[in-house]
Amino acid sequence: MRGTPGRVLLLTAAVASTALAAAAVGLTLPTGLPADDSLPGPARFGIGVAAFAVAQLARLRFRVGSGMVSITWGEAALIICLYLVPAGWLPAATLLGTGAAWTALSLAADRRPALETVRIATSLTAATALAVTVATALGMPLLAAPTPELAPALVAGSVTYLLVSAWLGGVTVALRHGVPFGPPLLAALRGKLLMFVGNVAVGLGVVALLEIDARWLLLLPPVLWLLQQTYRHRLGADQERRSWRAFAEATAALNQLDERGVATAAVTGALTLFGAELVDVNVARGDGRWRRYRGDTGGQVVDREVGPPARSGPDAHELVRPLTVGATRVGELRVRFPRTAPPSAREQDAVAAFSDALAAALHDAATHRELRLVTARSSYEAVHDPLTGLLNRAAMLGKGDQALRQRAHDHPVALLLLDIDQFKEVNDTLGHAAGDQLLRLSANRLGGLTRSGDLLGRLGGDEFAMLLTSVPVLGGRTAPMAYALRQAREIAERLAAPTEVAGVRMSVEVSVGVVVADAGTADLTELLRRADIAMYQAKEGGGNVAAYDSSRDAASTDQLALLAELREALATDDQLVLALQPAVDLATGAPIGVEALIRWRHPRRGWLGPTDFIRPVENSEQLGTFTRYVLDKALGVAADWARAGLDVPISVNLSARSLLDPRLPAEIGEALRRHQVPPRRLVLEITETVVMSELEIIDEVLATLRSMGVQLAVDDFGTGFSSLAFVTRIAVDELKVDRSFVIRMADSPEAAAIVRATVGLAHELGLRVVAEGVETAEQRLALAELGCTAAQGYHFFKPMPADKIGAVLGSLLDTAQGNVFPLRADGAS
Repeated sequence: MRGTPGRVLLLTAAVASTALAAAAVGLTLPTGLPADDSLPGPARFGIGVAAFAVAQLARLRFRVGSGMVSITWGEAALIICLYLVPAGWLPAATLLGTGAAWTALSLAADRRPALETVRIATSLTAATALAVTVATALGMPLLAAPTPELAPALVAGSVTYLLVSAWLGGVTVALRHGVPFGPPLLAALRGKLLMFVGNVAVGLGVVALLEIDARWLLLLPPVLWLLQQTYRHRLGADQERRSWRAFAEATAALNQLDERGVATAAVTGALTLFGAELVDVNVARGDGRWRRYRGDTGGQVVDREVGPPARSGPDAHELVRPLTVGATRVGELRVRFPRTAPPSAREQDAVAAFSDALAAALHDAATHRELRLVTARSSYEAVHDPLTGLLNRAAMLGKGDQALRQRAHDHPVALLLLDIDQFKEVNDTLGHAAGDQLLRLSANRLGGLTRSGDLLGRLGGDEFAMLLTSVPVLGGRTAPMAYALRQAREIAERLAAPTEVAGVRMSVEVSVGVVVADAGTADLTELLRRADIAMYQAKEGGGNVAAYDSSRDAASTDQLALLAELREALATDDQLVLALQPAVDLATGAPIGVEALIRWRHPRRGWLGPTDFIRPVENSEQLGTFTRYVLDKALGVAADWARAGLDVPISVNLSARSLLDPRLPAEIGEALRRHQVPPRRLVLEITETVVMSELEIIDEVLATLRSMGVQLAVDDFGTGFSSLAFVTRIAVDELKVDRSFVIRMADSPEAAAIVRATVGLAHELGLRVVAEGVETAEQRLALAELGCTAAQGYHFFKPMPADKIGAVLGSLLDTAQGNVFPLRADGAS
């Protein structure tokens, strides 16, 4: 009785008492045998005992949950015995026959505890007693021919026997393992249904043969053997199908990215798959520690730190499998089966296969965890200075430009650029370790002076930069500069507080350059250039702090010269040239458009990119002339394509300031007519800064362009605060995902989320979406998986001259396929 739940003991005692009482009472009832009966009473009782024993010995077994269900010929034996044996004797015959049969089975194969044998024999006896009561209440089957009137009584008795025995078995499994008894009961009835019908048919058939001529029974053994094999095959096929389905579900659940998820799924899956009483998943950590995840039939999984698993071998009811991948041990799986249902050879193979899948899943989870740590560390190091932990130069530039774009165009910002005076002397006198200590100390003090929204970074060497984005706007135009100078002086004073470096007490002197500008007038690179000029003005002036003075900025004079040279370039035909970059369909490889990029072949400065001259042009009176020049060049190229039979749109970037010109639509319409280019083949790319203005003229210009049939695209979508407002306010045809998100989406969940949201928004609104700056095959695959339809970048083509683009477009159109795009990147597949 050790280890048997008390509820099972109480149920067994109640059933045993009922069975013994039924057997005793039944033996005292009148037999109803005729006086001239050819068989003596003991012989008929012996036939009953033998029939019930044989019916149990010819059993079929299958697992249900945490227990085993046996399917026998009990109903056939019941019907035969109701015909041959007095009804009152049947409970006693059942008790003796089933008890003897299950005792023999336990000794020969099952090694079943004696209490379990008693439970089974008495449960079947109780079921027989109730079945006999039901059958005799509906008819008198003893030595009676199986007439149509008597058959319902025999069938009713058989159904009663089936339901009572199945119910008692299901309740026992539920009480023993703490599970609902409904699923085991339904599974047992479902598995028994076919054999129950056969049992009733066999029982009635035997009774009929006995009534006709008992010699016909000699033909029965082959039929019964065939039926037994049919039942065995059917049960085996059903169980095999359920087992494979459960195995597939259990192994699929192991597809988790963390150790806890894998181990929990393994414990839960093994409990269900193998009907186990207890499952342990011991996981080996990389640092030598072990963690155990344990679950039992209650369904709860608990985990705790443990020592290495003991090397003691499992017993006959337990399977232990080491979890290894190659030569690496990742853990151990331990599955404990119920004592009433030890593991079969098939289950041993299933546990081995499951443990292999679990080992691979745990190894993958550990690898993914290490990869996450490495990626996080790499991502952190990519944007942080390793010495001070502040933003590095690249991150300062990227985050600074993003912060500027998120502010209103006329919102003032301030940049403070500071440099530690005599830092070289500290390095030369006290050593580089002392210099590093001084830099860390300065970074800590600067960090204590930053406010919410400010950006602080180390640009390199002894230079630090602080971008102040919460500059007050009240108090006149001089208030922002006064605030920034006040902050700069406070920084100089705080850093000058005496400190000890490498055992030497010193005071840190700094020079700070201050520049204040509206957020929309310059990028961070330009602000840094101006702040650098101011910082050297501070050094030359002998003070700690100096504000930027544009009159002393040689680059400003240089920009004036650049605008004069641009006027000359616009008058010629060989300096400003187009560089054309195709955008391709990711699914077919066909070109969906070409972006026209302007380059300046300067006679003195060499090749200049847009960043070298576009911003000064946008702020000058030459913007209109420049825009008309670029549009004319682009439409000329598009006209050449049309004559060559290439129907591909061309995209031209349009300055936000150009939309303030009400004459723009008419000028574009005249250019389209002059070059005989359909309006639909011109795409104007507009930045999101357009929406920052509430001027009606912008909406009118865009509406006119739309009515003409010209297409509109949003360039650098997602970089501004107004992205969603933009596409709801202005009808556009295309969204272009900014290259900064494409480049970072593999390492930045935020960037990937923006790309995914942009693609989803475009699909919802029926817009094209083009990803810019695609440089690798990995980025292309990631974009395709996110649903992006088109892309452009160096991975496909670099910008190329107008005389080469036609051949490329023709080749792309000729080779475009339904689903395969031939990549141009070296080494791509």
